[in-house]
Amino acid sequence: MRKYLALIIASCLAQAGLAQQFAQDSTWILNNYTKKEFQIPMRDGKKLFTSVYLPKDATEKHPILFTRTPYTVAPYGTAFSPRLWMLDYRYFARENYIIVFQDVRGRWMSEGEFVDVRPFNANKKTNDEIDEASDTYDAIDWMVKNLPDNNGNVGVFGTSYPGFYSTMAGLSGHPALKAVSPQAPVTDWFQGDDFHHNGAFCLMDAFAFYVTAGFGHPRPQPTTARPNVTLKLPKNDNYETYLRIGALKNFLALTGDSIQFWKDMFAHPNRDAFWEARDARNSLQHFPANTASLVVGGTYDAEDCFGAWRTYEAIEKKAKNNNKVVMGPWYHGQWMMQDGDHLGHVRFGDNTSHYYQNQIEIPFFNYYLKGKGDISHIPEASVYFTGANEWKNLPQWPVAEKKDQPIYLQESGLLSWSKPTAKASFSEYVSDPKTPVPYTEDIHYTRTRDYMTDDQRFAAHRSDVLTFQTPVLENDLTLGGTVIADLLASITTTDADFVVKVIDVFPDDFKYPGFVDNTSRTAGTGDYPMGGYQMLVRGEIMRGRFRNSFATPEAFKPNKVERVKFELPDIAHTFKKGHRLMIQIQSSWFPLFDRNPQQFVDIYKCSDADFKKANIKIHHDAANSSSIILPVIP
Repeated sequence: MRKYLALIIASCLAQAGLAQQFAQDSTWILNNYTKKEFQIPMRDGKKLFTSVYLPKDATEKHPILFTRTPYTVAPYGTAFSPRLWMLDYRYFARENYIIVFQDVRGRWMSEGEFVDVRPFNANKKTNDEIDEASDTYDAIDWMVKNLPDNNGNVGVFGTSYPGFYSTMAGLSGHPALKAVSPQAPVTDWFQGDDFHHNGAFCLMDAFAFYVTAGFGHPRPQPTTARPNVTLKLPKNDNYETYLRIGALKNFLALTGDSIQFWKDMFAHPNRDAFWEARDARNSLQHFPANTASLVVGGTYDAEDCFGAWRTYEAIEKKAKNNNKVVMGPWYHGQWMMQDGDHLGHVRFGDNTSHYYQNQIEIPFFNYYLKGKGDISHIPEASVYFTGANEWKNLPQWPVAEKKDQPIYLQESGLLSWSKPTAKASFSEYVSDPKTPVPYTEDIHYTRTRDYMTDDQRFAAHRSDVLTFQTPVLENDLTLGGTVIADLLASITTTDADFVVKVIDVFPDDFKYPGFVDNTSRTAGTGDYPMGGYQMLVRGEIMRGRFRNSFATPEAFKPNKVERVKFELPDIAHTFKKGHRLMIQIQSSWFPLFDRNPQQFVDIYKCSDADFKKANIKIHHDAANSSSIILPVIP
């Protein structure tokens, strides 16, 4: 998340055509906008640093587009932010929006104390009781009263952590706030977003974000300077580096005592009141009916895919506003950019980002903030189905026709819609924490975004990965909704993780139109053989101790068959005729997630000596029929 803008700039400048377009846009914006900076007072007296870009056009009143961020509104001073012409803000500039960025409380040049995913307080009684909703309210109130030529209408949007602040903005209830768009919003950091999935710790992302990128380092006073990160790790192979560091307590020892939220995560290994208060869904019953919402995300977002689906779902269930969802085939934030036609080696056929920006995002905000245009063409759910490579305009999500159908694991690595009939049948593997299954076959220093569609043939070749697949499909199979893993497992130890991957196996003679032979040429990757490609469509992990409760973990009884049932985030994908559906099951996904010692110990405090091998059996017989419940759209 922290390196987001730098990566965008580097990627875009590498493409000459885009560079020329950005040069034209930047020239126009510099000529038609002025920049001002303000310290906006909050109700408790603290002031938040705010950069405002004002259109010079004085022929009409302008709406305000507001983004609150912990990642800095830089550059400070007279220089303009390249966000204005390199991201989707450029379309808002062409519409003469007043564009506003604000450092949230306690970050960069804003006063006050920063609190990660600060809980919403619905019962504030004094001016000293603040939260992100009240800070948003106070900022909006000041802007509509003080910014020249504004029309009194405000919209808020942001991606990732700013997506969380967009959700909180909706809870502010300010009458001028007409529309919000939480995009890949941080929603629940224990169950499904950046730092935990089903209780398993996202080691690589959490350590990189809070420690090596410096986000969690203290900032006692307002500053424009980036934190001084003294910890240096080898910059070659993250798999080997993280394996050598070892148990989680060794990572904590590297960081010292100064990084508060890093310590908080170690102090709250289970879903307790600390995590419940930080689940944004728990407050969405307070979302006002007169504020429209457009929740946006990517089905291949490595950070906050869960947050987009589940925020939309919670608003839909708890609020009474006009609420819509858009999910494209995107990595984290790709909908803001200009290259939405592929991810890794997998190609989508058209520029999905341009479609979203021009056909959905701009019309949505123009309608609510300018009273301009018509949004009857924007359905309840705009969802892009990969495989078929097409947008579906849907009246609801999940679609009414969807049927949850179990596909059963069978002997000899088969998948079938029929329940197994054998009296005793299982597949087994040995999970060894000393040689965990890597999340990708390539050597990397930082976590890749492309792993979300990576080829899984490297994993299928490992003895600690179980593989099940259908025969060649005789008809298209379309899945749209939440996938549920329903495993009947027995282990020789007292704890284990379970990773389930849903995979599209391409035909051996697969060719992309316009490509030579059966290879995909993607910028920077050269040729890659797509025949037989095992495309990861969705993968998810479950920490076994939380199989019955995230709040109250339970040990496994060795060799006893127990149910491990958990959700994978929603998918939208068509397995085409001639392809196969594959399921892979494993018990590590490293260093994407920390290693389970496979003993019922406190994982955040245990030592390297506590890591043990486990024999794991996945049962598939008449009495214990493991299955993957698929959301099939007829």
